[in-house]
Order: sequence, then C-alpha cells, then structure tokens
Amino acid sequence: MLQIKQLTITHKKDFRVILKDFSFVLNPGDKVVLIGEEGNGKSTLLKWIYDPELIEGYAEAQGERICTGEHPGYLPQELPAEEKEKTVYEYFCGEDGFGMQTPRELTHLAGQLKLPTDFFYRDQKMSTLSGGEKVKAQMARLLMAQPTVLLLDEPSNDIDIETLEWLEKLILEAVQPVLFISHDETLIERTANVVIHIEQLKRKTESRYSIAKTSYRQYAANRAAQLASQEQQALSERREEKKRQEKFRRIEQAVDHDLNSISRQNPHGGYLLKKKMKAVKSLEKRYEREALDKTEIPETEDAIFFKLGEKVKMPAGKTVLEYTLDRLLTPSSGEEEPRLLAEHVFLRIKGGERVCITGKNGAGKTTLLKQMMEELLSRTDIRACYMPQNYEDLLELDRTPVEFLSVTGDKEETTRIRTYLGSMKYTVDEMNHPMSELSGGQKAKVLLLKMSLSGADVLILDEPTRNFSPLSGPVIRKILRQYQGAILSISHDRKYIEEVCTAVYQLTPEGLVKTDGEGV
Repeated sequence: MLQIKQLTITHKKDFRVILKDFSFVLNPGDKVVLIGEEGNGKSTLLKWIYDPELIEGYAEAQGERICTGEHPGYLPQELPAEEKEKTVYEYFCGEDGFGMQTPRELTHLAGQLKLPTDFFYRDQKMSTLSGGEKVKAQMARLLMAQPTVLLLDEPSNDIDIETLEWLEKLILEAVQPVLFISHDETLIERTANVVIHIEQLKRKTESRYSIAKTSYRQYAANRAAQLASQEQQALSERREEKKRQEKFRRIEQAVDHDLNSISRQNPHGGYLLKKKMKAVKSLEKRYEREALDKTEIPETEDAIFFKLGEKVKMPAGKTVLEYTLDRLLTPSSGEEEPRLLAEHVFLRIKGGERVCITGKNGAGKTTLLKQMMEELLSRTDIRACYMPQNYEDLLELDRTPVEFLSVTGDKEETTRIRTYLGSMKYTVDEMNHPMSELSGGQKAKVLLLKMSLSGADVLILDEPTRNFSPLSGPVIRKILRQYQGAILSISHDRKYIEEVCTAVYQLTPEGLVKTDGEGV
C-alpha cells in the first residue's frame, strides 16, 4: 500500500500552491489516472511520490509519504539527458535486473514491445532512437526491475498503436497498482478505474482536487451533469432573489414615501409606519442572510480557447504537395551507415485535406516528415508552419513565451500576445517564466499560438496532441478539424485520427499505403 497524507506542494518561484492538503491511498487493483490542465503539477506530484528529492530544485512539499515495503517503478516523461548519451546496451546495464534476465525472457519482452531481439545489445545511442523506441526502452528497463507499484508519466507518448494496445493490456493486467498520467483519451477510457483531477482555479490562485472511484468516461459524464445541475440551481436562486429584491424595494419605497408625507396631526399613523419600516429592515437583513447560503455558480478550470487560421481559405483543388522519393534512409549520424527505411514513397495533398501518417515506431515517419517539411517551407505560393515532436528544436528555452512570440516588440503587439496567452490559461507569472520551466503541454500551446499568429495555410504537425490533457484534447481536435488550410501530420492518437483526419497513410517498407484509419 502507498499512502499520501496532507500533501501541499508550493512552487518556489511564484509561491503558487500546486496542490493543497492532498490525501490518497493507492490500493491493490487500482488503475489511477491523474488528469488536469497543462502546468497543474501532475508530473510534480508523480515525481514526489517516487522520490521527494526530484522536485526540490523548484518546489517545496509538506506532507507524509508512507511507502513501507513498496518498490516503486517510475517512468519519467522525458528521458534524462545523461541517459541519452549512453548506448542502448549501456542504458540497460544500468538496471541490475537486466543481468538477471534469461535470453528467453529478453526475447519474450522484445516480442511484447515489438522490438528486434537484438535491441537490448545495440551500440546505437539512446538519443538517436525514435520517440516511440525511447518509451519502449524505458518501459522494458522499468519492468526488469520488478517494481511493486507502477508510476508512469506519459507512457503513451510517441508509441505506435500496436504498442498502445500492449500498454492498455499491461495496465489492465498488472498485478501492481498503477498511477499514471496520459493524454491519450482512448487509453484512459479503457484502463482507469480511479480518476484524480487536479484543478487550478481563480487564475491559478486556488488549488482543488477531486477523487472518483469510477471510469474516466463515467467521471466526465457525472461531473458535467453535476456542474450543469448546480449552475441551473444557482441561476434559478438568483432569479428568485432578484424578484424578491424588486418586491422589497417597492414596499420600502412606499413606506418611506408615506413616512415623509404623513401629517404631524396623525402621530398614531406615524408610529405604525415606523413600526412597518422596522419590519421592512428586518426583512432586508433576512434576505441578506439567505443570500449568503445560496448555491454558488460552479467554478471550473475550463479547457483552453483560441482560434487557428480564421482568415485562411485555401482552394480545394490547389496542389499543396506532390512528393516522390525513391528511397527513404535514416539520417546520417557519422557513427553508422544509413539504413533503408522505405522505397517508392509518394504523397499528394490538395487544399483542405488533413492528412495523417502513421506506422510502427522506427519506420521513419519523422524523418520523412522533415524532408517534406523542407520542401513545403521553401514554397512561396503557400505559408507553411512546422510543429516538431521535440519542441526544443524550435523553442528558445531561455526566452519567455511573450519574447518568443513577439515580432516587433511594440506595446500593442505585446498586449495582444498576453491576451492570447491568457486565453490559453497562462498566468502572468508563467508568461514571464523562461520556457525551460514550462510543462510539455505549455510549450505545445506556445507553438500552436505561433502558428495562429503566423497566418499559415499549411500546418506540418508531428504528434500535435501528445501533450494536451484529456480536457483540452477535444478543443484542440475541434480547432484542427475546422481549420480551412491543409494539414500534414504524424499521429498515433486514435481520437485525433478519427475526428480530424480526412486521409490516413501508413508508412511501410514499400512506401505509403492508404488506410481507413482503423487499427493502424
């Protein structure tokens, strides 16, 4: 059993309370998903549960962590920098359990993760693996340690659909309790039986959390119904209160008028009117007391809101891309010969199409997208914008979001950018933080806003939804679905593929094969 008592976490830089008086018990059989908007402290909480020292550089924590007899296993959201420089073999040698694995056990694990049987012994640097291969390697090493509790921060990021289905099965069948963060709504809907929802209200000045022992879909439905009912009751009470106040004011004005008009020759009448006014004042105080007990209009942390490409209108018949490539090779690293990934690649995109490329991890999707991106960015008849899988490829992490988004730097532009960032749930402090301190989701928002401000009519997106919360996910998908330009993307997000994309292609060794999007 893993127990947390009265945990409060405070950000050191802006003294913002990330979590307040949080208590929770993780029991056997629990499959707990941790949800909340970007930057709300989900990863910070997971790090603290695993090792409180991991957050000491930027946050202070007060509370009790009872973990007696447990051996937690932790999957970080990003592979640590020092691990990226190791070869795959050196990375696995860093886990004592690796030496205890028999060849048969390693072969079985590689088969589960759809990895080559020689994967664990590769001399290839971890930094050169695809995003999905990095996640698989981390999961493999984590399982070799035989943890008694699984703490997983975004295990679904960058892995192909086949491995996503394996991950679903792993979580469902795990004998250990599992506490995980994920932005893959399909994964959450299929696996979680407990939901922890962390919210930051009142411009992130008040922290609130909810715990529901139910499925995510049921939690979302119950929450929406409860909020709607509370809001309806609150508005009804306010309408009734307004009617009472109007009636009360008419009575008060009538009595006050009579008091001013009454003749001094009628002292008894004056006495009765004063008595009536006293009763009116007593009624006013009663109304004031009742108003204090009225139902509050529910406050929630709403999903982000912004518009993309409002003025973009691309002709449906316009050829956005007609790309042909005889051989797709791995990028030259200087350490090993380029490998052949695919042959006879061809893709045509017309205006208004929203194309998704999917495929197995390591198939070369990002390599192909980057080559197509170079051609699209060089065109003068279109305005293309690129969102990489690794945000640091474009972001200047020592700059603030406002500095990064500014072109002229004038006051009017700065005010407009701050307004846009506010609509994307940034606080004033976060607007002034270096982007190195932002969460993955907050960095993704900056890049999306950059695209929106650029007026681009072609979007090139590598895993665009990977860092958005389940609450923001539907909003992002709706925005991209309504976009009037063309989209070329890579994704394994099943809801994104289903709701946004008009055409789906799977990258295979024989080239791009059009699919219906099911089970790719």
